[in-house]
Amino acid sequence: MSDAEHRLRRLKFRAWHRGTREADYMIGCFFDRYGAGWNEPELAWFERLLDEEDVDIMGWALGTLAIPPEYAGAQMEAFRKLDFVEIPR
Repeated sequence: MSDAEHRLRRLKFRAWHRGTREADYMIGCFFDRYGAGWNEPELAWFERLLDEEDVDIMGWALGTLAIPPEYAGAQMEAFRKLDFVEIPR
């Protein structure tokens, strides 16, 4: 396995194992939808995001908390759309 493949697998695991079902779906589905196409700065952004608390990440996505400048931009705007979340039935 290449370093790039290992990195993506690690990010996928971290995205889907957040601690709450809601955060898993929000963050994990975002990674599944967009992660394979991210360039280096976008991957680094997501890695930093994963270091944040779930309650903050979810607040930024839902608009209940102000987005810190280091996370503002196109990637956060895509995250805030939440159109990537598939609700299991």
